[in-house]
Amino acid sequence: MITKRPQAILYITILFFILFSCQKKKHTTIVVTKNTKAQVDKLIIIADKFYDKKNFDSAFYHYNEAKSICNPMTDSENFVSTLDRMADIQQNRGDFSGSESTVTEAIPYLKYIKNPKHAWNTYVILGINFLNTYDYNAALNYFNKALALKTTKWRKAAAFNNIANTYIQQKKYTKAILIFENLLKTDGIKKFDEDYARALDNIGFCYLKIKDQKALSYLNKAFKIRTEINDNVGLASSYHNLAQFHLENNLPLAKKYMLHSYEKYTRTNQIDGRMSSLNLLINHSTNSELKKYSLLYIHLNDSITEVRQKAKNQFAKIKYDTKKEKDENLKLKTYKAENELQLERQKNQNIISYILIALSLSLIVVLYFYLTSRGNREKIEATYKSETRIAKKLHDELANDIYHTMAFAENKNLALSENKEQLLTNLDAIYLRTRDISKENSPIITSEKYTFYLKEMISRFNTANTNLLLNDIESIPWSEIEKNKKITVYRVLQELLVNMKKHSNATLVGINFKKTDKSVIINYTDNGKGIDVYNIIFKNGLHNVENRILSIKGEIDIDTAPEKGFKVFIKFPL
Repeated sequence: MITKRPQAILYITILFFILFSCQKKKHTTIVVTKNTKAQVDKLIIIADKFYDKKNFDSAFYHYNEAKSICNPMTDSENFVSTLDRMADIQQNRGDFSGSESTVTEAIPYLKYIKNPKHAWNTYVILGINFLNTYDYNAALNYFNKALALKTTKWRKAAAFNNIANTYIQQKKYTKAILIFENLLKTDGIKKFDEDYARALDNIGFCYLKIKDQKALSYLNKAFKIRTEINDNVGLASSYHNLAQFHLENNLPLAKKYMLHSYEKYTRTNQIDGRMSSLNLLINHSTNSELKKYSLLYIHLNDSITEVRQKAKNQFAKIKYDTKKEKDENLKLKTYKAENELQLERQKNQNIISYILIALSLSLIVVLYFYLTSRGNREKIEATYKSETRIAKKLHDELANDIYHTMAFAENKNLALSENKEQLLTNLDAIYLRTRDISKENSPIITSEKYTFYLKEMISRFNTANTNLLLNDIESIPWSEIEKNKKITVYRVLQELLVNMKKHSNATLVGINFKKTDKSVIINYTDNGKGIDVYNIIFKNGLHNVENRILSIKGEIDIDTAPEKGFKVFIKFPL
């Protein structure tokens, strides 16, 4: 029988919870996380305005403020997009290592965002950082990750464009040409003149590098489109590439294009482009021109280095100051909370101690009386159930036989030998039935003779009308099995066989035993009329069988249907 004590367990749980909580309060500070999304949204709106006006220092400051108070778990989209903007600003200022460090913080939270554009932005920023620091394999890895996302055609085209530009840096011009030519066929490129001209210019540059005369046609087409739409950034690139094309056959024209390129790059504040144009002019000038362009290059290079270093320091300082301020605020809040908690603890410590002592003593007393009364009640209930079952069996199976035998003795002439013989037969049947009831309710022997008594109990159901087959019972190491499990097996098989005899009309019963490494398996099968599992005649008996098996941590599976026989699979650990 399984004894359940939910109330007792509840009392013990409450006691230990209170004790544990009081001890825990001595070392724990409760931190309440505020919902900062509204505040974050306001800061991002301010930062976006500065960003659109190209006031990147102020934009970076406000993005960093938003990021510092943003909860990355509950507001992942704002957290990631803020980091992407900060990394983009650092990247535009030439702080590629700082940009990489910033955008890397976003990667763990991409999995919480459904919109793939945020992951795309993160991967592209990382790829461009690696491209500018000459780690081309890492750049290709992140550009391909961006390409694999389910995004718009425009983003797909941009990812392909970045991959092709990486191939150019690796001097894999043929691979780059294939990508650019495929891009020219896409709607995403054709819709935008700037993108279309850029692709043409890139193809022309690649053909230039492999010394293919088709380069000029592509470069001129790109130049024409950029002139028509007044794309100064694009024209700077076109002049630069046309200058390289004419270097060998028309140096004066090439130098003219170099100067135009330098002028456009200067007007659009493209520092790296200006440096590249000056480098071309230096390599193809002499005397005073050489000196002039060299001094310009040195001065510009020094300025760029100083500006970029200041930008790095400034961004690092903004992030450091924000973190320092956040840490100081957190320390102040923690200190205040600890002081308040200390005062509250000192105020209530004695009261809590008295309550705990009184509660503990009360619970111990209640628990003692509860367990004692519960044990007595369970014993009484078990005895009552056993007596009820025996009484029902005596009434249903024995009383009717005795009544019929008494009626037979009263109405028949016992002097006749056949009547006398019939009376003896009836009395013998009553005796056998009485013995069976006695054995069913007698203590089960679980010693080394357990197998003998188990077989004897099973064999009593082997009659002229029922053929019972018992297999491999000796293969089970019964001496190694717990007493409770032996009793359970005995009672379960007894219940199944009794139900078979009463209800199934089976002519063939099979009971197979099997031992595995860690368990015992019993398969019971009969060819009786079966039952409807949703309308079981012997419902209580079957319920007892299931409960007994579950009480020894076993498994039971019943397979039956009307006119389909009755099968039971039982498995329990050794």
